[in-house]
Amino acid sequence: MKNTIAKLATFSLLAAALLVVPAVSRADDSTNAPAGQTPPKKHSNVIHGKVASVDATAMTFTVGESTVTVTSETKITKDGQPAVFSDITAGETVAAAYKKDDAGKMTATSVRIGEKKKKAAAQ
Repeated sequence: MKNTIAKLATFSLLAAALLVVPAVSRADDSTNAPAGQTPPKKHSNVIHGKVASVDATAMTFTVGESTVTVTSETKITKDGQPAVFSDITAGETVAAAYKKDDAGKMTATSVRIGEKKKKAAAQ
């Protein structure tokens, strides 16, 4: 009888511990934003259109009135395949995801060269 009570008490303590640990863990989670603060944006801005000009020296291209800088971290694709900065030419259609710094400089995170592929109609 004592053995059964001891096992039951041990099991109860273990169950209680399993219930308390996740709650304590969530309370200490540093990813929870303090009240009154909005979480940072996860999406970058997007610009698309025809390239007006390209400056290979400055590693920039212009779409409309906006100048976008390309870095070594920028992912460039053309027709779904990896591409390089020199594949961006005036008159080419592009779509670029970018981040803007405090000074207003637009730095591309990715550039897709060419028209977006249309999905085939369902049959």
